[in-house]
Amino acid sequence: MKKVMVLLLTCMVLLAACSSGGKDKEQAASGGGDSQSKEITIWAWDPKFNIAALDIAKEAYNAKHPDVKVNIVEFAQADIIQKLNTGLNSGTTKGLPNVVLIEDYRAQGFLQAYPDSFTDLSGKIKADDFAEYKIGPTSYNGKQYGVPFDTGVAGLYVRKDYIEQAGYKLEDLQNMDWKQYIELGKKVKEKTGKNMISLDPNDLGILRMMIQSAGSWYLKSDGTTPDLKDNAALKEAFSLYKELMEANIVKVNADWSQFIASINNGDVATVPTGNWITPSVKAEASQAGKWAILPMPKLPATPNSVHATNLGGSSWYVMNIPGSDTAADFLAETFGSNADMYQTLLTKVGAIGTLKEAAKGEAYTQPDDFFGGQHTVSDFAKWTAEIPKVNYGTSTYAIEDILVVEMQNYLNGKSLDQVLSDAQSQAEAQIK
Repeated sequence: MKKVMVLLLTCMVLLAACSSGGKDKEQAASGGGDSQSKEITIWAWDPKFNIAALDIAKEAYNAKHPDVKVNIVEFAQADIIQKLNTGLNSGTTKGLPNVVLIEDYRAQGFLQAYPDSFTDLSGKIKADDFAEYKIGPTSYNGKQYGVPFDTGVAGLYVRKDYIEQAGYKLEDLQNMDWKQYIELGKKVKEKTGKNMISLDPNDLGILRMMIQSAGSWYLKSDGTTPDLKDNAALKEAFSLYKELMEANIVKVNADWSQFIASINNGDVATVPTGNWITPSVKAEASQAGKWAILPMPKLPATPNSVHATNLGGSSWYVMNIPGSDTAADFLAETFGSNADMYQTLLTKVGAIGTLKEAAKGEAYTQPDDFFGGQHTVSDFAKWTAEIPKVNYGTSTYAIEDILVVEMQNYLNGKSLDQVLSDAQSQAEAQIK
């Protein structure tokens, strides 16, 4: 009888151990332990930008919290989106990270579909500490879920030598609208033989910049209702795009490498895009001193359009899994408030953050010799504060797929009213 009891007790101990071990493994895959776990996992893409920024944040955080283990895992952005969707759709948190980087254009899709899967950070950071336009995509139902990170603030990169050859000075370009930009482009083409801009027909980023400058988007302010047919800013942007093409001042490119080549080879006079293009422009050292960065053109017929807009950008989110408190604390102490850390991010990584206090730091006020001593980061920081706030909603890329096709129809003779009406109908059918 004693042998039987001993055997039963042994089996119970082994079963308990096996059960505990399985649970520990699942917790480890999700960041480990309870909400105050001392180990967290972070997912991001781009080793030279986002991952490099995380390494700096990790070092800053561990200086005060050496007991916390921060695991940084690099995936391609598409893989992160796929893994998040798969995990959240399945209803299990197993294998998900504690912190994840999400592009601003995609954030509302996750927050609206899975609000309970993300941690409310309203008590950890102050939304007012960041550029106002970043709060739209990072908040939902009055709660702040994201910690805003980099700005996609746009600027008009200009080849000074080409502009001067055409008989203009930089001062002439300071407060342009897009029609004036097109007329300038014609003069530049006539005098220098250079195109004004390089565009990919399958990438309508220029439309995004145009309409956000007027506080408009592809969706209404609710972030879900398509706003194409009667969108005055979008209608004007379509018309201007066609004018650009018909003016014969566009060098068409088919991909990113061709776009960069058009810049570095000296094929274009201007590059209106997000500040993240700066390293690619500076990669051609022989062009040092030939470039300047000016405010973006605005829409001429839309009264509330301004000389500031955005293209791209991303923010950090905490998943509701074990380790969430530690993860939230990590973000709050680093990207959420550490203005000194942002000086390092700018100096070592080139990341311009959207934390307002960071813009007062020394690194943000340094001149850039490549751009003739211009205080480019100070300018970008100023323009960041002026970017109109819009709700990117859930369907930026789905709608843009529709608009890419309709833009070609418009360029081939279909009326603009019909183009936008058809795009509206397609978007309404797809977005429910």
